[in-house]
Amino acid sequence: MMPAGVHYFPVTWPVLLILLGLFVVAAVTVVTGLVRFASASMGIGAGSMIAILFAALLGSYVNIPVAYLPGRLAHAATVVTFFGVPYVVPVLREWPATVLAVNVGGAVIPTALSAYLILKNRMFGASVVGVAIVATVCHWLARPVPGFGIAVPVFIPPLVTALVAVLLSRRYAAPLAYVSGSLGTLIGADLLNLGKIQGLGAPVASIGGAGTFDGIFITGLLAVMYAGLGMHHGGSRGTARR
Repeated sequence: MMPAGVHYFPVTWPVLLILLGLFVVAAVTVVTGLVRFASASMGIGAGSMIAILFAALLGSYVNIPVAYLPGRLAHAATVVTFFGVPYVVPVLREWPATVLAVNVGGAVIPTALSAYLILKNRMFGASVVGVAIVATVCHWLARPVPGFGIAVPVFIPPLVTALVAVLLSRRYAAPLAYVSGSLGTLIGADLLNLGKIQGLGAPVASIGGAGTFDGIFITGLLAVMYAGLGMHHGGSRGTARR
């Protein structure tokens, strides 16, 4: 039976409000013309990109169940004291079942947009390298948290992505940042750690949800700011080319 609480925002309300505030700042900055949104570089218009990010924020509430990981028995030990002497007694403990789900705002939308940006900008080689680097770092830093799932430090994906995107291609830094940060985080933090989920006792494990959504969303805002600042004018064409 699927748990009733499969749909929920992946972060607490204070953090959600912070993410919403960052979104509003980025949106107002672009819309008011304080920076020029280089849609030719991004491969998508300013209005469309902002609408997609807002849809991702709302979509983070929705989790699509894709698998059911049954509970399992695990060997544990307890100590029984008899006449002052402690004895170790082996016991069996059952881990609760886990629903494996895919988060709409943190996985479905970013994956679809990343695929579009890769095809639109024809940055196949740079995307592979960027995603691989971010995925490696996220996998190295990701930690299984009992009762929760897999978590990665929130600012690591954006920071690594910022560096990787500029080094690989200043011209296409904006779309490359989105692709590398989104897919790299999903692959490195979530997909490569699926084998660790069943033993954590989390009722719902959401790919792109709690533990990774905030990093992916901030990466999207980073891509918007890169495009707004016109990163493609500054340096060499780098790896990604039309």
